[in-house]
Amino acid sequence: MLVLGIETSCDETAAAIVKDGCEPLGESLSSQVELHLKYGGVVPELACRGHVTFIDRVVDQVLEKSRMSLSQLDAIAVTQGPGLIGALLVGVAFAKSVAYGCHLPLIGINHLEGHLYAICLEGKKLEFPSVALVVSGGHTHLFYLPQPGKYRLIGRTLDDAAGEALDKTARVLGLGYPGGPILDRLGAGADPARIAFPRATLGPDSLDFSFSGLKTALLRYIKAHPSQVQAHLADIAASFQQAVVDILVEKTLRAVRTFGAKSVIVGGGVASNTVLRKQMKDVTDRAGVDLLLPRPGYCTDNASMIAAAAYHHLVQGKTDGIELDARANLVLGG
Repeated sequence: MLVLGIETSCDETAAAIVKDGCEPLGESLSSQVELHLKYGGVVPELACRGHVTFIDRVVDQVLEKSRMSLSQLDAIAVTQGPGLIGALLVGVAFAKSVAYGCHLPLIGINHLEGHLYAICLEGKKLEFPSVALVVSGGHTHLFYLPQPGKYRLIGRTLDDAAGEALDKTARVLGLGYPGGPILDRLGAGADPARIAFPRATLGPDSLDFSFSGLKTALLRYIKAHPSQVQAHLADIAASFQQAVVDILVEKTLRAVRTFGAKSVIVGGGVASNTVLRKQMKDVTDRAGVDLLLPRPGYCTDNASMIAAAAYHHLVQGKTDGIELDARANLVLGG
């Protein structure tokens, strides 16, 4: 089955055609990083305008790359939410128009579910029961997956998402945007133990996250040591990043033990962080569970993961009608 996936949840306009939920035949993406760079973060109105400008050409490009026509497709998939409502509306409206005009099934996909199926694009299958960590600029969620298609939300951030904390830290340090990759590069080879930033565990049984206190600790450090910031910038980056990673890994491993999971799925933009990837691999190896971690290109927002997730909806006969609407706060699991 051939599925055209469309992703416009934030600032990336993306389209992809995927065969049988695992074989990308063509991918196209228009990034807005340069557009939002001067603002230090995504401006929703500008993101929406960017999607309106580029969505049709991005879809045309992916059809050309895959040497496909719309008549050869079996379904149209689109990110329904969560995300920026204006950005989501552009993608949903476009997908509905194509599906209606071409008499194709329409499938709305939860963005977080897409991240969980990104690993399938590398020929790997999800193993159950599983624990999944979705971690990005807008999300930090832990899920328990007892079986295919079943999602139970078992932990989430109580304040900032991990990626948001990394981005804001880079901004405070004057390093630019997007901050996560900058901190990752700057901290490579530096001392991650130089500054004793706190780790918010929230209790011995908690699977939730909190990063606001960590940000406050950074601001206090800068205020107390203003003359040392530039001299120790790399160590600050490494120490802050390590504090974030430690909590992400600790809570994921705690969930594995609590639910007896056989595998760990990690997805979202922060999953491309080199420290997180190494540390998660080390702890899952020691715990004897499989780590399902996509390559960095499939960790960030992409349309292939949306098409991959939609394939599994399609084979189960789960499709949506033309009344499908964008939902900024769409929930996966409960």
